[in-house]
Order: sequence, then C-alpha cells, then structure tokens
Amino acid sequence: MEPASALPNTSGNGSGTGSAPHSPAATGLILLAALSVLLATLVGNALVVVAISTSRALQAPQNLFLVSLASADILVAILVLPFSLANEVMGYWYFGGLWCSLYLALDVLLCTASIGHLCAISLDRYWAVTRAARLNLRRSPRRVKGMIGAVWAAAALVALPPLLRPRPGGRECQLSQETWYVLASCAASFFIPCLVMVAVYCRIYRLTARRTAALLAARSPRSASGDGKVSGVGMPGWRRRSQHQSVLLCRRRLVRARERRFTVVLAVVMGAFVLCWFPFFF
Repeated sequence: MEPASALPNTSGNGSGTGSAPHSPAATGLILLAALSVLLATLVGNALVVVAISTSRALQAPQNLFLVSLASADILVAILVLPFSLANEVMGYWYFGGLWCSLYLALDVLLCTASIGHLCAISLDRYWAVTRAARLNLRRSPRRVKGMIGAVWAAAALVALPPLLRPRPGGRECQLSQETWYVLASCAASFFIPCLVMVAVYCRIYRLTARRTAALLAARSPRSASGDGKVSGVGMPGWRRRSQHQSVLLCRRRLVRARERRFTVVLAVVMGAFVLCWFPFFF
C-alpha cells in the first residue's frame, strides 16, 4: 500500500477539476468584478478612439499617443482578461502550452506598452512646456509615430522571454520566477517609467509655478501716476487704482485657480497610476 503523500492530490488548485477553487458566492463576485472591468475597458477606450478619429479638433499629432494607448488597453481586455478570468475561476490552465506562452507574452507586452505610453505622454508634455516653439515645428505625425514605435519595440523586448521559454502542456501558466527576469521586467515595465513620470511632472509643476509668479509680477501696477494718462481721463486717481487692483485680483484668482486645477490633474494621474500598478509590481 502506498503512503498517503504519494497519492495524487485531486482537490488542489491546478491539479484536477474535481473541485472549484472558490465557493459559488466568491466565483460570482469574481465574475461580476472582472466582467465590469472588462466592459468598462472596452467601452471607455473605444470611445476615446472614436472621438479622436471623428473629431477634427482632436486630430492633433500628439493625440496619436492616446489612440495607441487606448488600443493597447482594448487588446488587454480582449486577449488577456478573459483567459485570466477563466484561469482564476477554473483553478487551472485549460488552453494548452502554446497559448500559455502567447498569453503571457501578450500580457507583458500590452501592459508594458500601456505604461510606456503614459511615460511618453509625460515627456511630450514636458517638451511642450520647455521647448514649445521648436516642438510645434517638429511635432509631426511621423515623429509621434516614431515615439510610439519605440514604446512598442521596448515593450516587445520585455515580452520576448516568455515566448522563448518552452512550456509543456500542463495545468499551470505562470511567468518565469527567475530573479533576473523578475527584476529586469519590473524595472523596465514599471519602476523606471514611474520614476521618469514623477520627475517630469514635478519639473513641469515647478516651471508652471515659476511662470505664473513671473506673469503676476509683470502685471502688477507700476505706478499710479503713469496709469492715469493711459486710461480713465478725468477719473479720480483713487478710483483708477481701485479698479486696477480689482482687475489684478481677479487675474490672480484665475491664474491660481488654473494652477490648482493643474495640480489636481497631476495628482489624480500619478495617484491613479501608482495605486493601480505599484501593488502588483511590488
């Protein structure tokens, strides 16, 4: 009689189909959450592509970044999420070794490309702030497409190892756990782009704040005597000064409100990016 440890385990996750890995209630919640994310990803990104494709006001060269980013997210929803959901609900990989390699490579490729597009957009915004005149002359569709191609090429290099690793048809489909690949892929897919985005957006904020302060200083009243000769002939000096101060106060409030909105947008973009990706890569 064989010992109990030598008997096949037919109830464990990934070793058999006799028992489900989750209770019916947990399976229903997983299906509901995953299908909601999948549907929102498809609809939201499809609307982005349709809006940019059909509206002339949105067909600027830099918006090609958004089209490519939305396309990557749509492909994630079509080629990655359904199989991840099936693997989680069933408890084992059903689709064979070949598709396992393709699935893992597509997962790494599309997620890395999505993050890479966000990094490229941040660099494009930085160059638009620091080199506005030269960038507007050079920002042609060909140049933007070249940057998009570089993003996809870098993502393909990160996604190549899962394709090269042989995978016999089994019940599990996981990425390589080798230390060199884990560190290299995490650094290239998330940590390096994240550091670039944080540095770039902090630099953009500082430049914007500095230019706002310089603009407000340039519009401050020089002297009360010179102002009366240009505007308001016959108007008392105190009234002219009061009106000028009111206009200046309104301008300052508008500029500060614009700066607050800009700060909020940056905080939302970076906060959502880090909250979505940091736990997984960490």
